[in-house]
Amino acid sequence: MNSLYYTRSMAVSYCNSIPCCTISSTLTVPPSTFNFFISSLLSKRTPNLSYTVLRSQCRSNPPRNKQEQQLEEDPDAQVQDLRVPDHWLIPTRALEESEWLRVTLHKWLDDEYCPEATNVEISKVAAHSFYTSLLEKKTDLGEILLKMAKELESISYQESFHGAFSSANAAVNLIVQRIEQA
Repeated sequence: MNSLYYTRSMAVSYCNSIPCCTISSTLTVPPSTFNFFISSLLSKRTPNLSYTVLRSQCRSNPPRNKQEQQLEEDPDAQVQDLRVPDHWLIPTRALEESEWLRVTLHKWLDDEYCPEATNVEISKVAAHSFYTSLLEKKTDLGEILLKMAKELESISYQESFHGAFSSANAAVNLIVQRIEQA
């Protein structure tokens, strides 16, 4: 075998009365392809084996409507833009939401890990970061998350079970839950 061999196959089968499509691509590489010189004095030979790379993909359900078909064709269309509601940008409401986050995040950290002094500091810094983001009219949760993670890096996590980014991520998850409940 002195060259690369490429094969592609497609099979349609039925899974619970629903058509499933499997596409496989196989690339077979002969062993002599991997013989190469490392330096002028040293060479490396691989064992007399061939290598095969397989890739498969399965779709359990065909797209049911035009929107699902568009989502399949454009993977970026699946990304949801997460934003805080505009009425949270009012200073009194921003203060209310940041206080809610401080209390809720502190409780969540205590319940999820264990009660520790760091949780108090994490919840204070996260709440303050959230408050200033709202006052700065930042509504994108991705932006808020990154800003919060950066500000949470000021805390020492030496004796803690978590870090800046995991704490910011937990805070933003709580914010998302609050938005969804409203």
